[in-house]
Amino acid sequence: MYEQETIKPYHAGEGKAAQVEQMFDNIAPTYDKLNHRLSWDIDRRWRKKAIQQLAPYRPQAMLDIATGTGDFAIMAAEMLHPERLVGADISEGMMQIGREKVAKKGLDGIISFEKEDCLALSYPGGSFDAVTAAFGIRNFADLDKGLLEICRVLKPSGHLSIVELTTPVRFPMKQLFHVYSHTVLPLYGQMISRDASAYSYLTKTIEAFPQGERMVEILQKAGFSAASFKRLTFGICTMYFATK
Repeated sequence: MYEQETIKPYHAGEGKAAQVEQMFDNIAPTYDKLNHRLSWDIDRRWRKKAIQQLAPYRPQAMLDIATGTGDFAIMAAEMLHPERLVGADISEGMMQIGREKVAKKGLDGIISFEKEDCLALSYPGGSFDAVTAAFGIRNFADLDKGLLEICRVLKPSGHLSIVELTTPVRFPMKQLFHVYSHTVLPLYGQMISRDASAYSYLTKTIEAFPQGERMVEILQKAGFSAASFKRLTFGICTMYFATK
């Protein structure tokens, strides 16, 4: 068990998955606004880089896991032009906002949203050419099991592109990020979303999540034949790329 798997948003007796679902339903109306403001809009650039990793392979069937409000799915559809793209998440509140955004952009013929348990996906093995995940896998209640499922639903030689928030490893960004994530992020998150626990939880999961070389080892253990990573913006974000 990894450290972030034991961290829960609330103190109730429910399991982590149920609490994460409740948390994202609670913050869904303000999630996009907070994401962009708290990252100074750099999160859009991170998503774009993660999608560009897939461009040479021209995936036609895609799965965006932990899709949230669908920002990553929409950008992937616009950049890669797949035949179909499924956005999967446990939070109906988040996906409903995603459905509205997709409809406004006229992409509802390509992008669909489905409620899924990331640890037990309903799709047959080898269903997708590519899987993407932006800022979501650190919320998995069981990281190994979730990655095994992603590997299972990928076609042979399929690709996984992940972008995830991480803690910088070098001075002074490491110290500056610590101060920012423990003061500004939860305070501003509470002001906008009215859910103080949610943004304190997100900070804790960032710090506890396996990073860099350790995450590459975990991806290989899950069945990926090759995996690599690249730190972005002084290590605030890390991009991973894996091949089945």
